Amino acid sequence: MRNNLIKVTIEDRVAVVKMDNAPVNAYSRDFSEEMIEVFDELNDTPEVRCIVITGREKIFSAGADIKNRQAVGDIKGETYRHLRRTREVSNCIMECGKAVIAAVNGPALGAGMGPIIAADIILASDNAVFGLPEIDIGLMGGARHTMSLFPKSLARRMILTGYRVPAEEAYRRGIIEACVPLENLMDEAMKMARTIASKSPKALSLAKRAINTVEHMPLRDGYRFEQNLTVEMTRHPDSKEAMRAFVEKRPAVFKDEI
Repeated sequence: MRNNLIKVTIEDRVAVVKMDNAPVNAYSRDFSEEMIEVFDELNDTPEVRCIVITGREKIFSAGADIKNRQAVGDIKGETYRHLRRTREVSNCIMECGKAVIAAVNGPALGAGMGPIIAADIILASDNAVFGLPEIDIGLMGGARHTMSLFPKSLARRMILTGYRVPAEEAYRRGIIEACVPLENLMDEAMKMARTIASKSPKALSLAKRAINTVEHMPLRDGYRFEQNLTVEMTRHPDSKEAMRAFVEKRPAVFKDEI
């Protein structure tokens, strides 16, 4: 990994991915490409079972790099390459076979909300806000992504007015799992991450496959798909170890193998 604009540390089977593109973690070309590389590599790292993504200091991400965005259209074909890179920043997180926790340590705006919506679990500090400022800067935002997480009226208010949702409001509405002081955010995120990392890597992988597949399937088809994953799980050694540990009243011991 480059560890340039994205800093990665791994401890206790948890990878912490810190966006570090000063001053506001804006989506430059290098930033987007490095983010995609990081998640692809972590997806292929057996000793990592959970990923926490967060930002530098008191900013999660301000989204598009507006200063450089104006020049994108001046290079033939660059508009479409830029759009593709931006999509893939979210896709590489959503499609990752590891559980991903977003620890939102400050404002998350525009494209900066992509990693949050693509994550599995969202925690935020009490200084965080979620917003789509595109209506005020001559761009269009991620309406579809936002509507998948925020309630209908609130999402449309964000899109049409640029309203920034405070973390406390998002927590009150059940959109995020926690709203804590900034100094406590990473402790809370790591506590949850270590709980996830104690699980079977095979079970986590299958659970992510289920989450990403059944969300938009009809109930009957989705449940049948999950049943097939259950059959696959019971044939794995981790299933037998989990059952033995339960009977013997001890913590299960899993290998970093899928």
